[in-house]
Amino acid sequence: MAEYLSLHVLLSYIDEPNRSCLARMYHGNEHRLRAAPGSRKKHQAWPGGYLAHVVETMNIGKVLFDAFGNLRPLPFSLSSVFLVLFLHDIEKPWVYVPGDDGRAVSLESKESRMAFRHRIIEEYGVILTEDEWNALTYVEGEGKDHDPETRVMGRLAALCHLADTASARLWFDMPTESDSW
Repeated sequence: MAEYLSLHVLLSYIDEPNRSCLARMYHGNEHRLRAAPGSRKKHQAWPGGYLAHVVETMNIGKVLFDAFGNLRPLPFSLSSVFLVLFLHDIEKPWVYVPGDDGRAVSLESKESRMAFRHRIIEEYGVILTEDEWNALTYVEGEGKDHDPETRVMGRLAALCHLADTASARLWFDMPTESDSW
C-alpha cells in the first residue's frame, strides 16, 4: 500500500521558488484553509474538508504519477502535479470561510472562481508554466471549452483531473478516522 504523505511532505516536492510561495500562502491563511469545507455538499463537505481534499488529491496524484510513469514516460514533473493540485480549489477557503470583516467572497461562476485563483497566484508570486496553467484551467474537465476536433485538456491536466475526480467522486466521504490512508 502507498504511504499517505502529509501536506508538509507533499509541499517539499514542489520546486522553488513555488515551494516558498505556497508556504507563505498556507501560513498566511492557515486558519481559513484549515476551517474550510471541501464543498457545499458533494465532497469532503465538513469543516477541514478542504485540506483533506487537497492532501488526498496530491496523494492520489503521486500514485497516478508513479503508476503511469512506470508504463510510459510522462512529459511533466511530480512537482507540477503537486503545484496544480494544491492550487486547484484555492478559492474555496475564501468562499466558505468569512474573513475578518465577517463576510465570505462571493464567486458564483466558474469564470469568477478562475479569476480569483489568478489573483491569489499573482499575489503570492507563484510562477506557472503554460502546461500548469492549462492543468489549472481544466482540472475539473473541459466543460464548455470541449471541442470534438481539438485537444483542449493537456496531459498534466488529465492526470490532475483523474486525481480530483477520484477524491471528489470515489472517496467524497474520506478520509475518515478509520481510513487506513
